[in-house]
Amino acid sequence: MTLNLVKLCVGAERVEDLAHRQATHWQGAPRHITRMWPKREEELLRGGSIYWIFKGLVLARQRINGLEAVRGEDGIERCALILDPVIVRTEAQPRRAFQGWRYLDVKDAPADLPEGREREEPLPTALARALAEMGLR
Repeated sequence: MTLNLVKLCVGAERVEDLAHRQATHWQGAPRHITRMWPKREEELLRGGSIYWIFKGLVLARQRINGLEAVRGEDGIERCALILDPVIVRTEAQPRRAFQGWRYLDVKDAPADLPEGREREEPLPTALARALAEMGLR
């Protein structure tokens, strides 16, 4: 069974901000360093993605291609999520703020935007949130 993660995209207000940060910060595959190693690693590596939350809405995902142990400057070992460089836009799905990451079942994950819609200008955040809460996308 495949499993996903969901995480706040701290420091990025838009999907383009995340793409820019990853393109300028990492050589090779982008990574996200997290304090905790996922206990359900096998399920994540069966095609799972990390779904990114921007201003209270899930708006994008990236496939998780691997996990790697990394040691921080403080000597503490952490987990690097090795991500696919392609950022896939998703339908807006409201999410409350939380720390760290959470597991996200495939059945609860927002759908990818249909072909062609990923290039549309995104709706204002408040409008996208209101539509998503009403079940309209």
